[in-house]
Amino acid sequence: MIKIAYHPIYAHPLPAGHRFPMVKYELIPAQLLHEGTIEAQHLFAPEPTTEENITTTHDAAYWQQLKALTLPYKEQRRIGFPLDAQLVEREIRIAQGTIDGAIYAQKNGVAFNVAGGTHHAGSNWGEGFCLLNDQAIAANYLLNHQLAKRILIVDLDVHQGNGTAEIFTNEDRVFTFSMHGEKNFPFRKEQSDLDIPLADDTQDEEFLSILNDKLPTIIKKHQPNFIFYLSGVDVLESDKLGKLSLSKQACKQRDQIVFENCLKNNIPLQVSMGGGYSEDIKIIVDAHCNTFRTAFHLFS
Repeated sequence: MIKIAYHPIYAHPLPAGHRFPMVKYELIPAQLLHEGTIEAQHLFAPEPTTEENITTTHDAAYWQQLKALTLPYKEQRRIGFPLDAQLVEREIRIAQGTIDGAIYAQKNGVAFNVAGGTHHAGSNWGEGFCLLNDQAIAANYLLNHQLAKRILIVDLDVHQGNGTAEIFTNEDRVFTFSMHGEKNFPFRKEQSDLDIPLADDTQDEEFLSILNDKLPTIIKKHQPNFIFYLSGVDVLESDKLGKLSLSKQACKQRDQIVFENCLKNNIPLQVSMGGGYSEDIKIIVDAHCNTFRTAFHLFS
C-alpha cells in the first residue's frame, strides 16, 4: 500500500500576513480523500525523529540552538519566520515522515510526505522557510542503516536545492540533481552534482525536453537504488515567486517522467511536496494533488 505522511502540525499557523500558504497542507489530503484518490488508511502520522537522525546530517550546535529556540535573530531572519516550539516539532515530524516514507517505498515502490522538501536547510543553517533538510536526513538514514547504497535526489522545485547540495558535497554515494530558476532564490547557489539553471519564463517544451534527456542519463551513470523526488509546484506560470512558465499539465507530465523512470529501472522513491505560491490556493492544491494522482495511477 502506498503510504503518505501527514500530521495536523504541518499546517501550524505562521504570523498574520505571512505569504507562505500553510493551509495547503490541510487541503491536499482533504481533497485526495474527498475525491477518492486515497483512503484514510493511506495516511500515517509521523512521530518526531531522533536527535541522532538529525545530527547525522546537521551540525549538533545548530540543532541545539533550534531545540532551545536560541538561534540568533539574524539566522531566524534568514529562515523567514520567528522560531517557536511547534515549528521545530513540525520540522522533526516532517523529517521522520520522510524517513518512514523511504522505508515504506522500498516495499511499495513509492511513498509521500504531504510536506517536506526543505532543501534550503544546510548542515549548519536554516533558510527559505526550511529548518531541517528532510530528504537529506532520510538519505543519510538509508545509507547508515545499509538500506541503500547509492541515492539520487531529483529536485524539480523552482529554487535550487542549495542546502542539499552543500550537505552532500563530499558524499559520492548521493547524486544531487537540481533544475531551477537561474535568477531565483537562493541568490548564492551551492554546487549540486548536476545543476540545470533555467531562464525566466522557461516553458513546457523546453523544461520537459531537458528532464527527458538528463534524468535517464543520470540514472544510467549513477546507478541509484533509491530516489528522493522534490516535486514543488512553484514552477507554474501562475506562481507569484517562481518566474518560470509551466502549465499545470506540464507539471503533471514532469511528475510522470520521474515516476516512469523509477518504474522502468525498478527504483523505489520517496516524494516530498516542496513549494507552491500561486495566488489562488486551488491551483496550488490541484497541482500538488496531480502528483499523487499520477503516482496512484502508475503504481497501484
